[in-house]
Amino acid sequence: MTTTIEQAFGSRILSDGGTGLAGGFLLNNELTDFSFVPEVDGDPVANRVEPGKRPRSSMSPTLVFDQESGELVASLGSPGGAAIIHYTARTLVAMRDWGLNAQEALNLPHAITLGGEVYVEEDRFPEATLEALRERGHTVSERELTSGLQAIMRLDDGTLFGGADPSP
Repeated sequence: MTTTIEQAFGSRILSDGGTGLAGGFLLNNELTDFSFVPEVDGDPVANRVEPGKRPRSSMSPTLVFDQESGELVASLGSPGGAAIIHYTARTLVAMRDWGLNAQEALNLPHAITLGGEVYVEEDRFPEATLEALRERGHTVSERELTSGLQAIMRLDDGTLFGGADPSP
């Protein structure tokens, strides 16, 4: 299951279920995903606060079903804001197209781009790979990228096999 409360500890307010006692669940601060300004240079911002709108989010909890049997074959998800889509898509491709099991897929190094610079997980890519990206015109920056990815897959014998991103 993937849920979000936005930042660590969300709004930092615990529900009390009407008991007056703390200890319920944390309330989110997801409204920070809206744009803080409603317009720029007189043009409305698509992600502005407005009645009935939901804030932009990259949440992408993923369930994969066998096309013929309809059985669940994999489930995966990750925290990580805008990088969630990169983390989830790469893991899904690794499991489904490259034949890696859940843990092997989650052990792969991370690389993301958010429309500009390419961020790669620090000390996880060979220099030749980084240089090849630069030769193709990419600006590459090494940094800590921790996804928090979790995945479960059903093996051929029906066993459920799970994995977790080992990044610190």
